[in-house]
Amino acid sequence: MRVVVIGASGHIGTYLIPMLVDNGYETIAITRTMSKPYEDAPAWHKVTRVCLDRENDPNFILTLKEMKPDIIVDLVNFNINETKKIVEAFSETDLSHYLYCSSCWAHGMAEEIPFNPDDLNKKPIDDYGRDKFASEMYLKEQYRKTGFPATIIMPGQISGPGWEIINPWGNTSLRVFQDIADGKEIYLPNFGQEILHHVHGYDVAQLFYKAIIHRNQSLGESFDAEASTHVTLYGYAKHLYEYFGHEPKISFLPWPEWCDYEGNQKECEHTYYHIARSGVFSIEKAQRLLDYHPKYSCIDTIDLAVKSYIDRGLITLSKK
Repeated sequence: MRVVVIGASGHIGTYLIPMLVDNGYETIAITRTMSKPYEDAPAWHKVTRVCLDRENDPNFILTLKEMKPDIIVDLVNFNINETKKIVEAFSETDLSHYLYCSSCWAHGMAEEIPFNPDDLNKKPIDDYGRDKFASEMYLKEQYRKTGFPATIIMPGQISGPGWEIINPWGNTSLRVFQDIADGKEIYLPNFGQEILHHVHGYDVAQLFYKAIIHRNQSLGESFDAEASTHVTLYGYAKHLYEYFGHEPKISFLPWPEWCDYEGNQKECEHTYYHIARSGVFSIEKAQRLLDYHPKYSCIDTIDLAVKSYIDRGLITLSKK
């Protein structure tokens, strides 16, 4: 079968492409540039690579149709209009499966936990989440009315070696990592009980692959792609002190005072959007229907990412 992966060299595609190629799928990897995956693998030297820019190429859909895919894995679709273009173009073709990458941000703020992956009344709190949710609802409607073969997968905070990860402040500043590595005291917002959802890119890719091989169980369904556990801001910071061999020095500040302490308005906004939608996700449905079993825990993924920061010189270790 021919699989076309859109956004193939990113966080998810880095791991999904080898899974597909190694299991005998004819695979076409679409990227905007000939960028390298985060981790190289022999499969990347066997895959067909195509440079194609969805945003700027008016013939994107036509070119995609000419590839005659059996399966499309759409990892970089951020606009409901792009989702509609896919459905309109492929409804009368031999496409057997369209896998759409949504986001945990489509869930919005938690009311009851764990979140329900099948919730049809989500209230996302930003445009990104609203657009993702709009595509989810449209795809579910099309599956129900016309049988369009869609599956929706909603990753958490995709993490791993080689890219920025969300820190114990709920943003991507390196300062808190370095302060903890140096054994300094840090402050967390509120009481540090908001929850983060680090999931390794490999495990998100695994869930996409499991949805492909368990097609009948995945059609028309939504799945949260998460690790088996989550971590609080406090637990995250405490773990990092232990990782760097220091006693924890963690204090707390109310939100306004914490924003003054953080000192960067953009990073404070970043933090807000992460901790305001704090909640717990369940992978029970993915386990039950797709035999999904995450390889990495939330803490495993954090450790791998922090080691990568150290290896790249983004965190420096003090000499004792």
